[in-house]
Order: sequence, then C-alpha cells, then structure tokens
Amino acid sequence: MIVAELLECTGLSAGYGQVPVLNDVNLRVGAGEVVALVGANGAGKTTTLLALAGEVPVTAGQVRFDGGAWTGALHHRARQGLRLITEDRAVFMSLSVADNLRLAHRSFDEPLAIFPELRPLLRRRVGQLSGGEQQILTLARALAGHTRLLLADELSLGLAPIIVGRLLRAVRAAADRGMGVLLVEQQIRNALAVADRAYVLRRGRVALEGPAAELRGRIDEIEASYLAGETP
Repeated sequence: MIVAELLECTGLSAGYGQVPVLNDVNLRVGAGEVVALVGANGAGKTTTLLALAGEVPVTAGQVRFDGGAWTGALHHRARQGLRLITEDRAVFMSLSVADNLRLAHRSFDEPLAIFPELRPLLRRRVGQLSGGEQQILTLARALAGHTRLLLADELSLGLAPIIVGRLLRAVRAAADRGMGVLLVEQQIRNALAVADRAYVLRRGRVALEGPAAELRGRIDEIEASYLAGETP
C-alpha cells in the first residue's frame, strides 16, 4: 500500500527535565494507515505520543507534519487536525453526553454515525456511564470533525474485550477513510489486529519495526524479547 506521509519524526529525543526517555527515535505515519507503537511499561510509548503532540519538549531531532516542520503547543497542532487521547479520558464527567459532543462539534450527526450506541445515552451524565461508554464517547469526539491525525494512548486500558474490539474497529474504519493513526497499545495482539505497520520500543529506542502482517507471525518472539519488562 502506498500512502502519503502525514507525520514523520527523525532522530527524536525527549524527556522530562534532565531525565532522557527517548533516544534517536525514527517513525512515520501515513494518511490512511494505523501504525501501532508497542513496548513494555517504561519503554517510552506515552512519552513518544506527548513529544509528537508538543506536550513534552523535544531535545533533539525533528517532527514533521504534512511535509513541514511541526512545532508549537498542542492547541496549535490541534488546529491542523491533531487529536490526542491520553490514558485519562478527555470527557467532562459532570456534563451530559450531548453537552460533551456539543462542546467538540456543531452537529451530533457525525459522532453518532460513528457510534450510534451513544444516541440513547445523550441525556445521561457522563459520570453515570460505564468506563467503556466513556471511552466510546472520548473516541467519538476525537474521530469526528476534521481530524487528520489521531494519537491514541491505551484505548483498551481496563475495558472488556467486546468494547476494545468496538473501539479498534472504529479506529480502523477512520484510517480507511484517510485518517492517520498512531496507536499505543500494551496488548500487542490487539494492536497488530488493526495495524498496517508497527514499531516496538525498548528503553526509549525503536528495537524492531515492520509490517503488521509480518510481526503477527512473531508475537511470541516479540513478547519474550521486547515486552517482558524494562530492566532498570
């Protein structure tokens, strides 16, 4: 599959204060593809997303979006079509589902077309929803509108398999419509089931990369070699 490059980072290094986390990371995401980013806890997956989103300072390397250098804070990048989903669900618990959607979009049509199961919940306060329903709402807000690039961190965290499958199918469908997706997932099987390509991080570096179809045949090796946990 030939895709237009949407996001690319080269030689990316980043961290927190004087503590380096990422070292010389190279990755790319094309329009219309899902790219999985997997690794053990502490490998640097979340830091990668936050650095690409402008939330963590880049200490070396370059981030490019749509062919040009990408700098500025998250809200500037959001105007260019970036949406970031962190492990903390980006919804307002005291407001209704309808109000949450209204804050993100002028019309309910598109988010409800993506997730029609939200329609009977529109009047319900978000704090009364299940964790899975809250995550569906979070993803509906992110996928609808003029999103060009989605950076998603652990969509499946703590959720039932049936909900995880629903979320990942929606992500795959969004990519099929032309969106670029960089998907961080702790569960490599979930990630590779919907991804086109994947990167495996280990200790802040890309240890392995390749087509998802190829890596699916090496899951046992990858789990044993790269996902068994980070050594201090």
